[in-house]
Amino acid sequence: MSQPDITPEKAQQYWARTSGLMWIMLAIWFVFSFAIHLFAPSLNVIHILGFPFGFYMAAQGSLIVYVVALFWFSKRQNEIDEEFGVAED
Repeated sequence: MSQPDITPEKAQQYWARTSGLMWIMLAIWFVFSFAIHLFAPSLNVIHILGFPFGFYMAAQGSLIVYVVALFWFSKRQNEIDEEFGVAED
């Protein structure tokens, strides 16, 4: 198994793209783990399917966002890996 040939400049660009993606994921995680739950009481004036919106986001919405975000992150990271030639076979 050979290591990919990557220049220091390309390695720096790769890390910048990867760390940017990581910060986006951390922001999504923070919003749906803390911000939504902090504002849940004020969101309860909105109702979805008979449930208060704050309750829905705390119980189900955050979990749905996490699953979608994980699949999106995986797809996006694979695209970055392929772009820089470090993708796994």
